Amino acid sequence: MRTPSSSLEGAAEQGGAGDKLLQLFMGDQDLAAGNMFVEARIRAAFYPKFENDKSDQQTRTRMIEMVSRGLATMEVTLKHSGSLFMYAGPHGGAYAKNSYGNLYTAVGVFILGRMFHEAWGKEAPKMQAKFNAYLEKNRLNISMELVTAVLGDHGQRPKDDYAVVTAVTELGHGKPKFYSTPEVIAFCRKWRLPTNHVWLFSTRKSATSFFAAYDALCEEGTATPVCKALDEIADISVPGSKDHVIVQGEMLEGLVARSVCRESSVQMEEVLRNFSQPPLDGVDCDLGPNLREICSSNSLDEKQQIKAILENLRSSLYPDHSDWFGNSGLDAQSRKADESVVAYFLQAHPTDYATKKLQEMIRLMKQIKEMKPSSFPAAFKCYWNYQKVDSLSNDNLYYKMVIHVHSDSVFTRYQQEMKKNQGLWPLYRGFFVDVNLFKANNMKTTELSEDSNILLNSIEGSLDSSSSVKDGLADEDSNLMVKLKFLPYKIRTFLLQNGLSTIFKNDRSAYSDYYVRYVMQMKNWGTSESKLKELCKLLNEWAAYIRGKYGNKPLSSSIYLNVENFKRKYLGEAEPFLEQYAKRSPANLALIRAAGNMVQTENFLAILDVERDEEDGFQPEHVAAPSSPTAPLDVVSKIEGLIVFFPGIPGCAKSALCNEILKMPGGLGDSRPIHSLEGDLTKGKYWQKVATERINKPFRITLADKNAPNEDVWQQIEDMCGTTNAAVVPIIPDSEGTDTNPFSLEALAVFMFRVLKRVNHPGNLGENSLNAGNVLIMFYKLYDGKSRREFESELYERFGSLVKMPLLKPDRAPLPGDVKSILDKGLSLFRPQRRKRGREEPSNDAYAKEWEKWEKKLRKILFRNDDYLKSIQVPFEVAVKEVVEQLKAVVKGDIKTPDTAKRRFGNIFFAAVTLSQADILGLVRKVAEKDTAVKKILNCIKLEDKLNKVHITLAHKSAHGVAAVASYAVYKNQEVPVSFNAFFYTDKMAALEAQLGMVNGETIVSRNDWPHVTVWTAAGVGPKKANTLPHLVSEEKAKRVAIDPPITITGVIDFY
Repeated sequence: MRTPSSSLEGAAEQGGAGDKLLQLFMGDQDLAAGNMFVEARIRAAFYPKFENDKSDQQTRTRMIEMVSRGLATMEVTLKHSGSLFMYAGPHGGAYAKNSYGNLYTAVGVFILGRMFHEAWGKEAPKMQAKFNAYLEKNRLNISMELVTAVLGDHGQRPKDDYAVVTAVTELGHGKPKFYSTPEVIAFCRKWRLPTNHVWLFSTRKSATSFFAAYDALCEEGTATPVCKALDEIADISVPGSKDHVIVQGEMLEGLVARSVCRESSVQMEEVLRNFSQPPLDGVDCDLGPNLREICSSNSLDEKQQIKAILENLRSSLYPDHSDWFGNSGLDAQSRKADESVVAYFLQAHPTDYATKKLQEMIRLMKQIKEMKPSSFPAAFKCYWNYQKVDSLSNDNLYYKMVIHVHSDSVFTRYQQEMKKNQGLWPLYRGFFVDVNLFKANNMKTTELSEDSNILLNSIEGSLDSSSSVKDGLADEDSNLMVKLKFLPYKIRTFLLQNGLSTIFKNDRSAYSDYYVRYVMQMKNWGTSESKLKELCKLLNEWAAYIRGKYGNKPLSSSIYLNVENFKRKYLGEAEPFLEQYAKRSPANLALIRAAGNMVQTENFLAILDVERDEEDGFQPEHVAAPSSPTAPLDVVSKIEGLIVFFPGIPGCAKSALCNEILKMPGGLGDSRPIHSLEGDLTKGKYWQKVATERINKPFRITLADKNAPNEDVWQQIEDMCGTTNAAVVPIIPDSEGTDTNPFSLEALAVFMFRVLKRVNHPGNLGENSLNAGNVLIMFYKLYDGKSRREFESELYERFGSLVKMPLLKPDRAPLPGDVKSILDKGLSLFRPQRRKRGREEPSNDAYAKEWEKWEKKLRKILFRNDDYLKSIQVPFEVAVKEVVEQLKAVVKGDIKTPDTAKRRFGNIFFAAVTLSQADILGLVRKVAEKDTAVKKILNCIKLEDKLNKVHITLAHKSAHGVAAVASYAVYKNQEVPVSFNAFFYTDKMAALEAQLGMVNGETIVSRNDWPHVTVWTAAGVGPKKANTLPHLVSEEKAKRVAIDPPITITGVIDFY
């Protein structure tokens, strides 16, 4: 390699080569002259963070809807437990998620090289060179899930060190384009690279069955039963070239489901026809020491490990090691460039469109970060590009920029900006950019400026005005994705691993806090109560075990210097502990699923079968009351309470509404008392007060008279439902909203106008409040990021109903220009400051003066438009009447308000037709009227006290398999007629023979040989024994009473 410029060498001798060179490059005169240019090229990028602001249930529902309408296909892949590794060739670079030139990338290059040798054998060096040339020529980077024990265990130590390709990105000279999954598989099979297992679901039945299958396996899923179930359900299954069970083991982290274009199935079938699974020519060759052998002999020093790994590459895949060890005057320690590089990058003239868009993105991110650094944890790190060190000069500098996102909240915040500015490029995960800063003389500057301006103007419109439709999907639908993780994996990570540091603290309260947080997290994930109790027991035993083994003294601070080493040391104990724990009982074994080599996966579903009856001991995930003349609709039971709350903004008239409800004679139409708790008059933590009130008097109707603008409060209200047996009704002001906020500017103007008209407001937010406008802007901003549709959908999904309070007349005049202008000014002026007395208030003098000026102008403009703001509002008495009618409908049961516990995801055991207890009791009594023997039995057993969980089993997980149970998901919550034609009984049990009808033209078929309802069993006789009644009749050991004519009752298909 030739020697770099003399300027660089001279500076290097003084120990600051990079920074000295930057100082030589930059100068005020140069900046003023405008002769600094920049060219930026993305070198590696992984998928943008998918938008997960919707609830999982909303995402599921939308994905199924898209598939049902033929607008999309649902794609599901295995989630291997590893680390992101990206490779763009020896010149493009090797990258981890947010870094490069470290152990992660050395391991990634080693594994990739080794896989080439396994695939191509003696041809590997030649194919590696061709592969590198192909990546460079086509400006591609491949992304892989890198799974190794060397980089830390994720749930379970993998059996082998390997990687699977998860994405191929075409970088080009513009916005990155990601290959579709069929294209990825074709690419990988061409180059013999490892692929993941992929399933495609292109019909409503298969898509709904998939989610039901996950719900059936969510608390016990491991690789073998999960893959088996999905193979049976999916329309297309493409096995991965790396079998999860063989290379990683049974412990499966989860599944990733996402919407892809509807043509994916056709494209995949074509790829499978044209590209067969390639052979592995080098699998029996001597590949030299493996990764674990190399690292174990160099375990004390990471640099030594890196060096040993790269020396054992045995390939030409990545001959340049300068990213790890430095190059000619720049060592590895001095590679980080001066922080001012980012500023110069933003100031320089862009040479092309891609550079301009990257500048736009980074400039926006820096602006957001400067407003509130703590809420936007992202960094822009620049390093000298060692591979370009020969080209460095005073006029020509090369960097690698790493856009490091520290929290998922950054992606969410950035996506909000993308909704406002459709031309913004996405923020990618694993985001690396090559930057070339250079200076030009005056003549060259003029040419470059003219050329770049012409180029930018000519392509900007055509590129950024493109449709927001991707592969036939709108943006919000193309980003639909949900990650579905399994409990056995969560046990090892969230339970055992994440609590290690807390367990070793000599602070009982810290451990208690962790314990409580863990329990709450598991509840939020929908873990069943029975499983939760088992997990709490496991957590306590793990803490006692690990502390007993390594002593009860707190760990020294040095142990925390390397988190991964800390985890590796103690997680080595996890598998032996789990293995011993699993041996102690079948229940423990079913919880752990796999530990060591003691459990065979084909026995998983049968472990507890000997201890439980398939129809006994399980509560339904959600039992919908069938519409039947004998079962009156009364969804909000009179023995439970009701919470009414307000996701609104000050000025939405909630207090006035509550007062009107309290004054109404007869309340809401039933005998339950109504109580209002006004937020402005309640001292202390308001929602804790509400919870206490609910516990003390759980059967009354509580009007929670306080604005509830965020999801943390909504979660508290959900928790109250479960603990105090209450239904919930949110009341929201009716408003069209905007793309990024559920409330329109007109609604905001009305709220502000109402607040400024208040006299003697108990919360001091009225006519005398100097910052009333600022407070309302703050509340308005709390809802940012949700469209009206998303806002309403989430509330309905959480609480099952929604009451809308009329606000604006539909035939109103447009918002006056001066009102819109002052509101826009306030929204742009607002930035969150430090909290003061529970509110956000401006702090520094200049900023405070701006707000003071704005507040005065706001009042002047709103009062000037007094007549308009009054004229567009729906009269208050009309709004109250409509809200009360809706509330009475909820109380009466005309609007269903299911409690949240029933709607959360849970482990499914079987599919069934749920029937009304009253209907079955009435039917059996009709049989008894015609048969004295039946009447005698009924008089002896008091059937009305024993008849519960009335259902007809359609399929059971242990008897018929997960796929069989899941196949009924497409009919979930659908009504089906059931005809009963005979009553079977002995002195120990009784059942009704059933014949199932049709749903949407399809006959419902039970997987049981004899569809029936178990009516009663004697003590010690399991409901499952009722299956033997037809056989007992044939042996004259039971009696059959015909029901003629048959009686038909309507039931609802559901999961238990």
